[in-house]
Amino acid sequence: MGNVFEQFNQAFRGYASYFWQDLTNPGIKSFFWWTVGLSVFFLLMEAWKPWREKQPVLRKDFWLDLFYVLFNFFLFSMLGWYAGTEVIKHGLQHLFEAVGYGNQVALEVASWPAWAYYLLLFMVGDFISWGVHRLLHAVPWLWEFHKVHHSVEEMGFAAHVRYHWMENVIYWSFRVVPLTFLGFDLVDLFALHVLNVAWGHFNHVNMTVSPRVTGTIFGSLLGAGLAASFGWDAWQIWAMAAAGSAVGATLLGPSMRYLFNSPEMHIWHHAYDLPGDKPRGINFGITLAIWDYLFKTAHVPSDGRDIRLGFPGIESFPKGFFGQLVHGFFRSRN
Repeated sequence: MGNVFEQFNQAFRGYASYFWQDLTNPGIKSFFWWTVGLSVFFLLMEAWKPWREKQPVLRKDFWLDLFYVLFNFFLFSMLGWYAGTEVIKHGLQHLFEAVGYGNQVALEVASWPAWAYYLLLFMVGDFISWGVHRLLHAVPWLWEFHKVHHSVEEMGFAAHVRYHWMENVIYWSFRVVPLTFLGFDLVDLFALHVLNVAWGHFNHVNMTVSPRVTGTIFGSLLGAGLAASFGWDAWQIWAMAAAGSAVGATLLGPSMRYLFNSPEMHIWHHAYDLPGDKPRGINFGITLAIWDYLFKTAHVPSDGRDIRLGFPGIESFPKGFFGQLVHGFFRSRN
């Protein structure tokens, strides 16, 4: 027990030190400032060219959602979640060693080229997240936690992070074992985490974007990322970014809304009225849309700009943070 307490204490102090350094040293590797920058960017986009023009920039529950960004990304870990997961990871490692697995992994992905390593990690991680998202809708007691996310009635970028703290536990539990078994280093996830945050904000933002524009942006990032993974010089990275943007606009553009999630697709996931043949939900994709099209859970009958959001019973659902914090642990009235 003393050893477990020491592991928890060291991990807790380690995260506190990391967060302080992250907060006080803005830079390219600062997740806190990446989060701030992305949030400010999408807020400005909503103010500049809103999709729902009558919806105010500081929409209903804007400040609640902004607090959720701080709570779910930072405060929850500071309150002990990060330290607890470190203890659990050590416990799992000892358990695997006890049954003869040791440090064995299914794939030696650490020796793969960087582009292949991150591509597989992204694809596997996104598919697991899609599957967990379906479970949150299909399993009644999980749905009670997930209702917090669906209590959004006016959509905006920060609605992305309005979710029950138990979702941190659920997603982590389903991700960590298979990804570790495949040989991925769970510490080396910074770039992908930033991408997921950016795309999650984008899915919920009050704006609509031509798929050619998103294809251009994705193509340029892909080109630059490939060049960087090969260790090329700065001018070569810029050249690959330019080439990638052209390819993305022309080749990927027409297909972007079938490949990747978008505001026009994701708003239907939050629809109050679901299709009769899909009462458990639609459009479960996190970053990629391909899983929904492959498994027949996609539903985008129109742009969905003005549809009603929420779920039956939302009128009596807790409106404040603390009511939502404990929701799901007691019998629901909804």
